[in-house]
Amino acid sequence: MRFDPPGSAVAALEAFAPALLEGERDLPDGIIGPDGKPSPRRFNVYRNNVVVSLVEAVMDSYPAVLKLLGEDYFKAVARLFVINNPPKSPVLIWYGAAFAEFLESFPPLAAYGYLPDVARLEWAWLEAYHAADAAPLQPQTLASVPGDLLAGLKIAPHPSCRWLQSPWPVVSLLAVNRFESGEVVDLAEAQEVLVTRPDLDVEVRLMRPGCACLLEALSAGCSLSEAGERAAQSVQEDVFQFDMCLSDLLAAGALAAFDPEEAAAGFLSGGSNGIPD
Repeated sequence: MRFDPPGSAVAALEAFAPALLEGERDLPDGIIGPDGKPSPRRFNVYRNNVVVSLVEAVMDSYPAVLKLLGEDYFKAVARLFVINNPPKSPVLIWYGAAFAEFLESFPPLAAYGYLPDVARLEWAWLEAYHAADAAPLQPQTLASVPGDLLAGLKIAPHPSCRWLQSPWPVVSLLAVNRFESGEVVDLAEAQEVLVTRPDLDVEVRLMRPGCACLLEALSAGCSLSEAGERAAQSVQEDVFQFDMCLSDLLAAGALAAFDPEEAAAGFLSGGSNGIPD
């Protein structure tokens, strides 16, 4: 089979790409078999292989959602996702980023509100796995910063750090359906989740209330003091434990390393200390 379109090549390609994913579309002009005639049968084989490959890519990225839905139903849902969300990159490991939003807007699954957040957590796992290598911030480095500079210090999250606030027990659902933990899942439990890869392995853990908001503020460029205030406002003030949250983030390798001398110099020069411009 070859593609030998008549007329404008651009127009032909614009017709060819949608036809690969939408089975009801007519054979694009220019699909020629070995006999020099239009070859719908060969094109349908090629079209099926493309869709199957994309569905398998989605399956590989969301094994917990796959188990929750069952293979047959997942494939049917993923096929609809593929048809409505053609890839924008040739790198298949990054295909499926919008799957959680698709699940959230898919009426037949409206009763299973936890599925989109499970998908978001699995995508966070994938992003953390492929994130850039970087040294995590060590507690002794933070301890070396003069006390009068700590409140205004800006610290960036580690490149692999991802977080999620969910009204659902997404960590428990992931543990049972991806890692076969066997734990009991309470669907009434809300969870804040931290995903990191400080070294070789991705780690998923629960966070204290307000820690996700703290990370969100730090990633936006807030100082430790400003981030702590935002986090405290996001929960009951008697619940938020700034020191414990910061300690947990350090232990998880969720914060990016910095040079304390450069951080101090940043204050003196009016720079951003800890977060590069």
